[in-house]
Amino acid sequence: MSAISQVRRIDVDNGTERYDEYEAQLGRAFRWPGKVALDRRIGEYGISASELRLDDARHEAARIFLKYWLDWLRASEQSAEAEEQFESLVRERTALARRVQLGDAAAKDLDLLDVELAQTDATRLAAQGALVDAEAAIAHDFPTLPLPERAPTVGDPEELPETPGVWVTRIVQRSHEIGALEADAMQADALAARSRADRLPDPTLALRLMNDRGGAERVVGLVFTMPVGGRHRSALATGDGASAAAMHSEAQAKRREIQREAEQAVRKVEQARRQWLAQQRALRASDGARKRTRRGWELGELSLAEWLLAERTHRQIAFAEASARADAEEARLDVLVDSHELWHAE
Repeated sequence: MSAISQVRRIDVDNGTERYDEYEAQLGRAFRWPGKVALDRRIGEYGISASELRLDDARHEAARIFLKYWLDWLRASEQSAEAEEQFESLVRERTALARRVQLGDAAAKDLDLLDVELAQTDATRLAAQGALVDAEAAIAHDFPTLPLPERAPTVGDPEELPETPGVWVTRIVQRSHEIGALEADAMQADALAARSRADRLPDPTLALRLMNDRGGAERVVGLVFTMPVGGRHRSALATGDGASAAAMHSEAQAKRREIQREAEQAVRKVEQARRQWLAQQRALRASDGARKRTRRGWELGELSLAEWLLAERTHRQIAFAEASARADAEEARLDVLVDSHELWHAE
């Protein structure tokens, strides 16, 4: 819309004549029918990409929480194991001190046990610190999520119920990252098509009113305006087409990346489970060995140092088994989260 108001004075023989005049124009640009559809597609793809990125942010939050949760379970179990081992050695130390007083054991054995007890206490304190750190991480990033008073025990990791290929396909098909980039690429295609369509400019139709010489002359008319396209519009269309091709390449690269990561994640489930089974066998063997070594020490067949070595080895294996069990369960849950089978609405 445009408007012009003016006063014109004209000198005549008998004086000056004054005229109020105005000119007004009200117009509107009209898009060609194909451009309307393209603009609608551009908006729809933009909304879709934004929604997918919001969903991806929620997915990333689920992945972060899963890591924090397993860190907490792992730290809680190792802290409980360290506490139990420390208390067991405290009881052994009390019993051995009594035997030393009775002359049934050497004082050097008590010294050896004190060294082992101090090392076990250091391990216990480190495990407690790791537990506090794990709890603090959850409280910091997920402050509205209350933790149970006691952490649940990490169960024996299960196998994935279907073939690896099924899980890889689910992860790739349900990836929000891929979907958002593909929506961006489709929007870029629509923008490139819109730029090509803009080589034929949109016309403008306007109603024009004129009042001259104080109303002595009045004009009502229609004004049709059509810009002339040039090389600039063609260059813009070419540039937008190149941008669309680049975005398709980016989406394809992201698909290959997600495919590779999904295959690695699914393989890791079986690998981590086999490692845990090996640690479980080692724990059982170690438990039997330490019990036999303890019996040998009690009967005087083995030295205290040999029994303490067996106990120390068993503690290390117990920590390794708990960690391997948590790692295997985390690998399995990672696949469930990435495939949207866990903690997702769809």
